[in-house]
Amino acid sequence: MAGFLNMRRYDDAQTIVRQIVDRTQGEIRLALPLGLGKPVSLLNALVQAACDDRNISLKIFTALTLERPTPASEVERRFMEPAMDRLFGAYPEILYARLIRDGDLPANIEVSEFFMLAGRWLGVEAAQQAYISANYTHARDVLMRLKPNVLMQLVAEEEGHFSLSSNTDISADLFRFRARGDANFIAVFETNPRMPFMEGPGATLSAEEVEMVLDPPEPFELFSSPRPPLKLTDHAIGLHVARLIVDGGTLQIGIGAAGDSVAHALLLRHRGEAATIQADCPFHIAHDAGGSFNTGLYAVTEMLVGGLMELFDAGVVRREVDGIAIHAGFFVETRDIYAKLRSLPAEQRTRIAMMPVSFTNALYGDEEGKRAARKDARFVNSAMKVSALGDVMSDCLGDGQVVSGVGGQFNFVEQAFALEGGRSIITLPATRMSRGKLESNILWDLPAVTVPRHMRDIVVTEYGIADLRGLSDAQVIIALLNIADSRFQDELMEKAKAAGKLPKSHAIAKAYSQNLPELVAQWLKPHRAKLPDFPFGTDFDEIEQILLPALSEINNQSATLSGKARLLAASLTKPPHPREDEALTRMGYDRSRGLTARILRGGLRRVALER
Repeated sequence: MAGFLNMRRYDDAQTIVRQIVDRTQGEIRLALPLGLGKPVSLLNALVQAACDDRNISLKIFTALTLERPTPASEVERRFMEPAMDRLFGAYPEILYARLIRDGDLPANIEVSEFFMLAGRWLGVEAAQQAYISANYTHARDVLMRLKPNVLMQLVAEEEGHFSLSSNTDISADLFRFRARGDANFIAVFETNPRMPFMEGPGATLSAEEVEMVLDPPEPFELFSSPRPPLKLTDHAIGLHVARLIVDGGTLQIGIGAAGDSVAHALLLRHRGEAATIQADCPFHIAHDAGGSFNTGLYAVTEMLVGGLMELFDAGVVRREVDGIAIHAGFFVETRDIYAKLRSLPAEQRTRIAMMPVSFTNALYGDEEGKRAARKDARFVNSAMKVSALGDVMSDCLGDGQVVSGVGGQFNFVEQAFALEGGRSIITLPATRMSRGKLESNILWDLPAVTVPRHMRDIVVTEYGIADLRGLSDAQVIIALLNIADSRFQDELMEKAKAAGKLPKSHAIAKAYSQNLPELVAQWLKPHRAKLPDFPFGTDFDEIEQILLPALSEINNQSATLSGKARLLAASLTKPPHPREDEALTRMGYDRSRGLTARILRGGLRRVALER
């Protein structure tokens, strides 16, 4: 199947599906890209055909099934529903996802994922049981053992050529394997004019390499992943991490608040605006603040994120390896990033190469060249919890429920240890609210481990930097105590002493004994103009941006009776938020004096005092 001389095009998904069923004799093993690369029109037609004809066997191997969120409460519904299309795009529902969630997936359809949309599948037994735990680099090999006979993908098209666009991550390798005779599958594409035409070795294909193409009369709107607001905690972490990035080095960051905060801090550093903020830092930081990026950074990352694009535009990411400033494996972003990629001038677009993750996430293959290119590498990834001995928990809960997956985190930690000058940086806030209760994210031990302690390196919280590589267990515990929240330091220290891992005489030094959110606020509030909630823009309107922190506060507090009491008290005793009436109107509570409206007022008033 290496070359199809008669590619056929259709505007009807059902016609293509009937041919797939005929060609495979109803035994379909589908290689389906993660995230944005799913051809939803084709996919839903295929799943529906298997639902209608139980003689069809459909096995799907994929990851990161994108879904628009389902509001978990009446307050969330009032906030989300009016803005759903604007925030997430009018993205169609993926049929198999609904069937799994409703418990209606027929026995002749199997769906296995190696990475999940974060938190989306908690408590869904079918999804949890079908999850396959694998490093991103190994997911391809798991798929190859399943012997896929169909590959479907959403693509871009220009001048008779197709681009794998958002998903070269595994697909590029599959086409390479097929060309050399190690794989045998039917390639079926769905075109979408909103997909950016991206290039790179293996990222573009000719018509001869594709058997069937769907050109839907009404292409669907791409999924948009709205940027989260950055809290002062996020900015503090970003400013600390910015100290660790070496000019002329290599950078990997991920999506979400962690990636955005690091990218923004690097821009501040490059413009000479971070030094003043960092000089005011009340926490003990041994690392130099760093200066502008005169040589620039080279980015090698599994995920092409908006933060990297901002660094690329500003000239921070500009060091080139064989003419390329960014090598990336996939992207799922906001609509403005898709538009930016589509409109990039040719000379800029060719400096971004989409690659398989076998390139970005590993040193195998041209190892000498990769080692030379990836000098002073900094791989920045976030975690849920860290143990006092340096274990990292990022993918699942203590009962085995998968939150997301390992993804490429372990790959990049492994690279950090393999590369001369390479470092892995794990970021996390020091605390979190869980069911109305404050918890430390640095614990004595963890219920699950993603990265084991023998690969401990650098950990960053809002309170500082713990450089753990090569330290003894006692030294590691001390370093992590020093960046833990002070409300939990004594308990953690006593557990370490009771286990015989810390000298009985150890005490927390005064410089580390005031690790409290109030001190972070005292440090960063005077610099708020340079530390906005959305440094790279947002699809949330002005009032929604005011509501977001209030809704977060309500979510944190309303899990307990005492928390609800605090919200109600604030609604009666605290001064009104300057735009409280507008916020209540947006939520449909403008004429309400009910309990929920009072709680919303309380949330607005509490966060107004904190900002």
